[in-house]
Amino acid sequence: MGTLSIFACLGFGRFALGMLLPSMAASLRLSYAEMGFISTGNFVGYLFAVLVSGFGVQRIGAKKFIFFALLLVGTTMILSGMAKGFLSLLVIYTLTGMGSGATNVPVMALVTSWFASRTRGMASGFVVIGSGFAIILSGWLIPFINESFGETGWRIGWYVLGSTVLVIAFLALLLLRNRPDEIGLRPIGAEILPASSPVTPKDDTERGVFNKSILYHLGAIYFLFGYTYVIYATFIVTTLVKERGFPEAIAGNFWSILGFLSLFSGPVFGSLSDRIGRKAGFIIVFSLQMTAYLLIASGLSGVFLYLSIGLYGIAAWSIPCIMAAAVGDYAGPEKMTAAFGLVTFIFGFGQISGPAVAGMLAEVQGSFAQSFYMAAAFAGLAIVLSIFLKKPEPDEQPRSKLRGI
Repeated sequence: MGTLSIFACLGFGRFALGMLLPSMAASLRLSYAEMGFISTGNFVGYLFAVLVSGFGVQRIGAKKFIFFALLLVGTTMILSGMAKGFLSLLVIYTLTGMGSGATNVPVMALVTSWFASRTRGMASGFVVIGSGFAIILSGWLIPFINESFGETGWRIGWYVLGSTVLVIAFLALLLLRNRPDEIGLRPIGAEILPASSPVTPKDDTERGVFNKSILYHLGAIYFLFGYTYVIYATFIVTTLVKERGFPEAIAGNFWSILGFLSLFSGPVFGSLSDRIGRKAGFIIVFSLQMTAYLLIASGLSGVFLYLSIGLYGIAAWSIPCIMAAAVGDYAGPEKMTAAFGLVTFIFGFGQISGPAVAGMLAEVQGSFAQSFYMAAAFAGLAIVLSIFLKKPEPDEQPRSKLRGI
């Protein structure tokens, strides 16, 4: 259900925009800068939602909070199909971002409650690939709808995607559970001692010391990911169609290939981070993404274009799942929502600024090449910050300590 929720809130609520943007921009006569600001508006809403998610989950529980958030995503996506111009689309899509953020944070926090540290990276990896499934589906569905309905195709696309999200919202209400102990279970991978043991069982989800410096260090790394990955995700299809001359259907095939490859990103690199550590996982993934940005920025075609899309796809959702696992390692299940919410809040500033700066830069330069070079430079900086990330140290106390939040 976590995978389906991410499929809806991020896969459709955010990443489907990349496929809808070319035809929508042509119909509404949007400039490069306006296209960037629409994406930025979505992330402004996302950022606001991150601030209130912890409070909302505490008041009504994760399950109900996720349900209402998905209702907001689905409803506003349908309203996006009714937009008449830039301003109305900006306002509506900002609300979509609010729903996306309000869904994503508690869903990823549930992973810490349901999975111990030794399996947390893998579990987070399987949750985040929901976005990949959505990209695959939108990559062939949106061009098909556009071809079938012509100039109004992008509006029909919003209606179809939004309605699907509403269905998933009710599935979440039916199937999600806030904690494993609600149904008599323990977190997967948690240590289980014999009933006769005088020692109280202690999950490895509850180890570690979390302080301000670690929080902001992780937040800085996540900020750089937010800034860079969204530039590629938002503008790669527009680059292929407007700058490389690909038909929309062919660009959609590339988008679907990217989505297919991204299905492996979370499980592969999440499980790898369980084995080799979160720091090494960050370094490997950012290196792959930096190479992808450099290749698309260079303007090289043929095998280099395929390599760029392949590298981005195979690493696409790795950072969010490694980050969720890392924050869980430091914070433990009880503090996870607050800790991950704050780190994601910092990440949100990257998502806000990335597409806006990239869109304005493309407006001046006449192409997105310099925007992709900028993304590569920021990914390189993320590698440097990851090198200096400290490992969580075991604490003598059974509960993790989250200081300064």
